[in-house]
Amino acid sequence: MRRRSFLATVGSGSALGALADLQDRAGARLKITSVEILRLEGEREALVGPNRQHQVNPLHIYDELRPPVYQDPSQGERKIVPVSALYLRIGTDQGVEGLYGPIDREAAIVVDQQLRGFLMGRDPLAGETLWDQMYRSNRHSRHGHFMMGLSAADNALWDLRGRYFGVPVYRLLGGPTRGAVEAYASCLRFSLEPDKVRERAREVKRRGFRYQKWFLAYGPGSGAEGLARNIELVGILREAAGEDTELMFDAYMGWDLNYAIAWAKQVERWRPHWIEECFPPDKMESFVELRRRTSIPVASGEHIYGRWEAHRYLGARALDVIQCDPEWCGGVSELVKICALASVYDVRVVPHGHALHAALHVVASQSPMTCPLVEYLLIKMEYWHHFERRPPVLEGSRIRLPESPGFGIELDPAKIRRQSLMRWS
Repeated sequence: MRRRSFLATVGSGSALGALADLQDRAGARLKITSVEILRLEGEREALVGPNRQHQVNPLHIYDELRPPVYQDPSQGERKIVPVSALYLRIGTDQGVEGLYGPIDREAAIVVDQQLRGFLMGRDPLAGETLWDQMYRSNRHSRHGHFMMGLSAADNALWDLRGRYFGVPVYRLLGGPTRGAVEAYASCLRFSLEPDKVRERAREVKRRGFRYQKWFLAYGPGSGAEGLARNIELVGILREAAGEDTELMFDAYMGWDLNYAIAWAKQVERWRPHWIEECFPPDKMESFVELRRRTSIPVASGEHIYGRWEAHRYLGARALDVIQCDPEWCGGVSELVKICALASVYDVRVVPHGHALHAALHVVASQSPMTCPLVEYLLIKMEYWHHFERRPPVLEGSRIRLPESPGFGIELDPAKIRRQSLMRWS
């Protein structure tokens, strides 16, 4: 029979009773008994037609792969469209589960094929041990899809631990540094037609956002005309959004150093808050040189994996803002370590906003000096958490911290038309 202390007689509704319950549970080692990929399918209403603006990418140096100048259709049509998502669920012999998602298909395959068997029977509360052993288990773990799968597993384990102890993840990380986290508006897919830029920028400002990020559409392949359009966009936004709005720009690895310097020289007068990911991550020297040649803060990091690569960037003084994504860089466990490194160099950490749950809890647990913001993709977030009962919700430009255990992810059966378990092995 398991030992029960005097505190257990106080009652489960009190703090002392909760402590006694934890003492009882601590006597039995928790074991992982299931690692499952859930595929959820359903339907949602969507505006079909507009908001299909492309952003520059590395392939656009090829004429046949470069899209034409984009124009929004005159109007869209509201339709019912299919929606699906993958979630990772980790179960234990004591009935406590961890849930995280949506996750990328590439990450799900790694979890199913390479991490599921490894995790079975392990202690989910031994977070550092599990992370280190998963990382050491594969020769390709330092980058790419394996690290994405490790990130998904790590995040689901953090949710499990939060549920086990009955607290939000940010409390496990040291507690909140603020009651709500400010978000910046990420305007991916918004048309870059001048009149529509003006309209959208003012609309975003009216919604309460102090920060807006826009996605540049042109690179070296589009020649002088494309460069002029990229420069014009900054001026239009400054005029439309006003001097009290911070403007950020994303080039998604589509430029080279000379192009970036030429753009920066022309737009410095409008004080961009940052220029993001001008180059692929293997061109660290280009980031260093761009930072030396412009007053515009240089940002990158969504494709930087792990603390070791982050440290090389930080040590080289390559970035003003590092944007490691907890869904890709190694999960909550690794992003917290990257935050500690960044604080040494006075570099801001603003996680890439692929999704919100993990980034929100990490940012909330760190000093606002190190982690001032989260990214909120205005169009993507309309549907990304579709299957959740209580998705992250904006109040103006802020997201209030959830009080539910773990990440507070709860699936809504009313929105799930079909649920199945995915296996690739």
